[in-house]
Parts: sequence; C-alpha cells; structure tokens
Amino acid sequence: MSPALRLGAVGFGLIAVCYGFARFAFGLFLPQVEAELSLGPALAGLISGGAFLVYCLAIAASAVLTERVGPRAVAVGAALAAAAGMAGIAAAPDAPWLAAAVLLAGLSTGLASPPMAAAVAADVRAARQDVTNTLINAGTSAGVALSGAVALGLGGQWRLAFAAFAVAALVLAVAAGVAVPARGAGAAVPRGLPPWSAALSRLVLAAFLTGAASTALWSFGGQLLEARPGWGGRAGALWMATGAAGIAGAWAGSLTARFGIDAVHRAGLGVMAAGILAVGAGPGGAFAVLAGGALFGAAYVMLTGVYLVWGVAALPARPATGLMIGFLVIAVGQSAGAPLFGLLSAHFGAGPAAIAFALLGVLAGLAGAGRHLAPAPPEGRAARTYEAARREAASRVSPPEGS
Repeated sequence: MSPALRLGAVGFGLIAVCYGFARFAFGLFLPQVEAELSLGPALAGLISGGAFLVYCLAIAASAVLTERVGPRAVAVGAALAAAAGMAGIAAAPDAPWLAAAVLLAGLSTGLASPPMAAAVAADVRAARQDVTNTLINAGTSAGVALSGAVALGLGGQWRLAFAAFAVAALVLAVAAGVAVPARGAGAAVPRGLPPWSAALSRLVLAAFLTGAASTALWSFGGQLLEARPGWGGRAGALWMATGAAGIAGAWAGSLTARFGIDAVHRAGLGVMAAGILAVGAGPGGAFAVLAGGALFGAAYVMLTGVYLVWGVAALPARPATGLMIGFLVIAVGQSAGAPLFGLLSAHFGAGPAAIAFALLGVLAGLAGAGRHLAPAPPEGRAARTYEAARREAASRVSPPEGS
C-alpha cells in the first residue's frame, strides 16, 4: 500500500472520529442527555465555551508537540483522548462528570490534524501531498454524516452510541500507531514562532471571515429552520445533508493544483454563501433547504481544505504549524461570529442576519493567496526538484540539534 493511500485512509478515519464523533455528535444527543442528567443553561454554556478554549489550546499544543516528538505520538494521543472522553460521556453519572468528559473528547479535535499534515509531508511524495491532506480533512463530513445516522438509528440511546464511538476511537489509535511515521520530514524543524509573511496575513483574514460566516449554519442552523413553517424538529435532516455533501471537500487538493488556491477559494465562498441564503433566506421548501445544507457542507469542507493547502504552502518547512494557523483562526472567527449573528437575528430577524453573513463570507474572497504561492508541484522531475528545494530550504532555516 502506498504511503498516500495508507495515511489517507487512517487520517480520514481519525478525523472522522475526532471531529464527527468526539466533537459534533454531542449536539445531536443533547436533548436526551439534558433530559437524563438535568443540564442547566449555566453548565451548557460552560461546556460550549470550554470546548472552544480546549480546541484552541489543543491545536496550538499539537503543532508544537508534533514538531518536538513526531506525528505518531500525537496522532495516537488524539485517538486515545477521543476514546477516553467518549467513554466518559457514555458512563457519566452526573452533569459535572459529563462536562469533563465532553471537554476531554473535544481535546482530540485540536490534537488530530497537525500530526497528519506532518506525516503526509514526511512520507508522501510532494505531488500527492495536497490531495492526501484534503482527503484526510474530508473525514469531518463522514463523521458528521455517520453520527447523524447513528443518532437516527439509536434514537435516545446516547450512552450506547458514545460507547460505540469510543471503541471506534480505540481502533483508530491502533491504526495510527501502525501507519503514522514516528518522525516528521528529515530536516530538523525550527522552533519558536514561524517567519511571518504576506501570505500568512491574508490567510488569517480569509480564515477569520470564513469562520465567522459559517456560524450562520453551524451555530444557528436549527434556529433558522425553527423559523420556517413545518421545519420544527427536523434539523437532523439538514445535518445529514450537510455532512454527506461535505465529502466533496476531498477534492480540494486536486482542484487547487489544477486551478490555483485563489480560484477554488473564491468559488467555495460563493457556494457557501448560496447555501446560507438557501437555508436562512430562501423559499423554505424541502428541496431548497436540503440543497442549501448540501452546498454549505461541501463548500465549508472544501474551504478548510483550501486553508490547509494555503497554510502548508506558506510554511513548507513546518506543515503542522501552517495547518494550525488556518484552523485556529477559523475557530476564532466562529467564536466572534456566533454572538454577532445572534445580535443581528434578535434585532432584524433570522433572514436578514443570514443575508448579512452570506455577504460576510463573500468578503473573505478579497484576501488571496497570490500567484506566487503554489499549492502543489507537478509530477515527475519537477516534483523531485521541488522536494529537493523544500528540504534544502528547511535545512537552511532549521537550527542544529542541541542549539
């Protein structure tokens, strides 16, 4: 089995478990959990805010740990954190225990992505790296769709669902221990803050605006549906459509290699805006709403793949850090966007708020990677030349061991 296929399959599964199960599935079962354990609004808010803080801390720590101890240890640690957290959710006797378990499970989400980017940079030939990275990133959608199916199939049996999810995470821990390389690319990795560049500044702006705009559906999709006649309690259908369509995000690497980062970025933003409008301000028919959710899901995962490629291309000697910057800023944008959407919705209504956030997403297209930032090298001799140059550049900026 080729390194691209091996790491692509294991990474896809790891992201599906850590994002789809350990992070997003809790919201699907929240009504049943709340009814059994009597979660109050204060504790629910603590869990929500704590999950964001844990994610931000974990993804920053993951980039540093990946560069220090290697991708295998961090990837296995992500799977074990997911397994322990979800087992804790399944066994939770009371609300405080549950809160701690949810935060532990959420830790895995931040830990999972940087080691996979470093593993791909180390083991996969340069011409296949963007495709492999974006295939791994699309695991989020598979996890979301599968968790939605499990929620529909098991109904209120949330403990059984999370026990099964924990077993899946243990399986991925073993797979990561076998498939992920112990060390990253051959050259020593520089320590400290990366050198800043115009490409990284534009990445931060674009990722922040995209993250903020995405909260229209990620945080308020259920409320947007509740405002539409006949859609109360049917948010699960929107969730399934969003997750299933997100698999299309696996093509982000191929598309950026063919058309360039900026073209795919702007097209993805336009599709995401169309999805937000269809769900939040469209005619309200079943086809329009579900199609809007599908457009949003495909575009969102595509855009996270674009930011992954963008970050890694901007910092080729430090792929884990390049990925971390984009993903961390998306989360910061989501934390800023959610209260703003709530404020707009309260004052002007859900429809106008959705229109405003669709436009906010389009504005992210004003920040471009630039033509000089190549997403992927070509095949053959040029690919080998690119790889040699990349490793030479990494060795020039890397301090000698022990310095």
